Amino acid sequence: MSSRVQLMKQKGLISPPKWLPQNIHYEVMTGSVSYACSSDTSDMDVVGFCMPPKDDIFPHLRGEIPGFGFQHKRFEVWQEHHIMDKEARQEYDFSIYSIVKFFQLAMENNPNMVDILFTPQRCVLYCSAVAQIVRDNRKLFLTKNSYHKFRGYAYASLSKLGNRATAMETEKKTPKNIKDILSKINPSDLQFLIEEKNKRNLT
Repeated sequence: MSSRVQLMKQKGLISPPKWLPQNIHYEVMTGSVSYACSSDTSDMDVVGFCMPPKDDIFPHLRGEIPGFGFQHKRFEVWQEHHIMDKEARQEYDFSIYSIVKFFQLAMENNPNMVDILFTPQRCVLYCSAVAQIVRDNRKLFLTKNSYHKFRGYAYASLSKLGNRATAMETEKKTPKNIKDILSKINPSDLQFLIEEKNKRNLT
């Protein structure tokens, strides 16, 4: 069974690092699809983790001492957004993390990382034997710190909703552009305003 990244790579629709498609271990659908509130026009958020080359996980294998001298940039996440598969009539957003970065975020109870471990089985697109071990032991990542992380995430989401509602309300009351404003001004009033402005500039 191929991962979604492998399939999209074969179609030539994405450009991940060369080693990545063959080293995907876990892929799930998240967002509105996993919460069963998506529509036909919803994009598909695909999140997962991969196994980077071993000298990226263990930099000493390439002669690098962490914290000393020149440090190579290590792979953390590959992302590509708004990828349209016309054949499947589906738009994708991809976020594939290094297993090291994923574990770090999961241990910190990052809501997005914890979420992909607890998605319904119907949302799992690809799961290797390694990923299945991680998924089977997902509760080991949960701590009391989850409460603070998820509460903060929930409050931030509610705040965004409130700001969006306020912005939409303001947009309804505010003219979209200068032309809308000018179209509502009587030409004679506009001429009067220009003359008054010129008088102030002269004085």
